[in-house]
Amino acid sequence: MRIEYHRTLIADAVRNAAFHAALKAVITPGVTTVADIGAGTGLLGLMAAKLGAKTVYLFETAAVAGVAAAIINANGVARQCQIVPCHSTEMLDPPQVDVIVSETLGNYAFEENIIDTLADARARFLKPGGALIPRAVMQVVAPVTGDRIHQELTVWEGVGYGLDLSIAKIMSLNNAYVRQMAASELLADGQSAQVWDRVDLTGERKSSRKGEARWVLPRAQTVYGFATWWEAELGSGITLSTAPDAPRTHWEQLYFPLLTPITVAAGEAIGVSLRSRSSEQAGTHLAWTATHSNARGQQIGRQALDLDKGFLP
Repeated sequence: MRIEYHRTLIADAVRNAAFHAALKAVITPGVTTVADIGAGTGLLGLMAAKLGAKTVYLFETAAVAGVAAAIINANGVARQCQIVPCHSTEMLDPPQVDVIVSETLGNYAFEENIIDTLADARARFLKPGGALIPRAVMQVVAPVTGDRIHQELTVWEGVGYGLDLSIAKIMSLNNAYVRQMAASELLADGQSAQVWDRVDLTGERKSSRKGEARWVLPRAQTVYGFATWWEAELGSGITLSTAPDAPRTHWEQLYFPLLTPITVAAGEAIGVSLRSRSSEQAGTHLAWTATHSNARGQQIGRQALDLDKGFLP
């Protein structure tokens, strides 16, 4: 049982406060019914119960569901809460609820298949006019101009002893890395970040995502890769962000390396396209392509990287 992972979730006060605020905004005590999908230790379901939800269904397939059941009993909300030991998509006769909440967001927002999960739950569980938490996710990207992570990932070059480890270096660079970035490591201290993907979870069903961004640099700089993060809309005016300059959460940013750093002259452009596909069966696949264009808009460089070309344990 990965209890240590669940401890990191419980310790994330920023995450907890945002979801509590979103639940409080849509729960009418004694009336509202809730489905907590991917309940883990049951924190969000417990919040809903303590906020007065009439009935809370907690869907959890892992062994931690037993911990959730014990915690529910210890908190005196067993009459309101029902553990459902299956994935919500496997429920043949699903309960009809007023609110669906699911904190199945990863460092890459969709690696836990929240789009597919909520599309199914929205269609089969949610009453007309019901609330979905989260209801939208925005994905953001920015060029990385600090070389800290690049130096870490290219250590293969400096081993010495007359050895060529370039094959392993290329595999290292065809991977996405979970890292905490400082705003100072990003182009324009992160103020140049652009949205590359928006997902409306109240209507979207497509788990394959694709988007792009482009920057014209006012002065010469070297770009070593790209950083991505997300912002989730949990309710009206309630958001949760994993941006480098946002309040710290247990999530971090993703770093997408370049095979070779790109030095961009003033007036030239750097661009990136990002692609992903996620499923319960095949996992998450990520690919990214960087382009370098001169001041006349002509492409003078291109690098294509793909997680399938890397090596993951």
